[in-house]
Amino acid sequence: MAISIVDDGGHLMAFARLDNTQIASIRISVHKARAANNFKRPTKVFQDRAATDVAILGLPGAITSEGGIPLVLDGKVIGASGGTSAQDGQVSKACSENIGKL
Repeated sequence: MAISIVDDGGHLMAFARLDNTQIASIRISVHKARAANNFKRPTKVFQDRAATDVAILGLPGAITSEGGIPLVLDGKVIGASGGTSAQDGQVSKACSENIGKL
């Protein structure tokens, strides 16, 4: 598991990864977080849409893998979380649901 948090400009603000996480997951996690932030929607939207519309593959900055979720506080996207598909989706959803509660 690799987790990336970006600010509203898509710049990396926080990163963590578990021991033995594959090195490729680092860049993938950051890419998911940036895509969720920049498009203001979960990256699962791109994954689902790619099944019927290959044009989505040509969108600069899009990634067709679940796991990137916008982080919203007071109705404003303040960044995004990106982390494997189903696992990333669960972790990013939990992060999104608890933003601002600490």
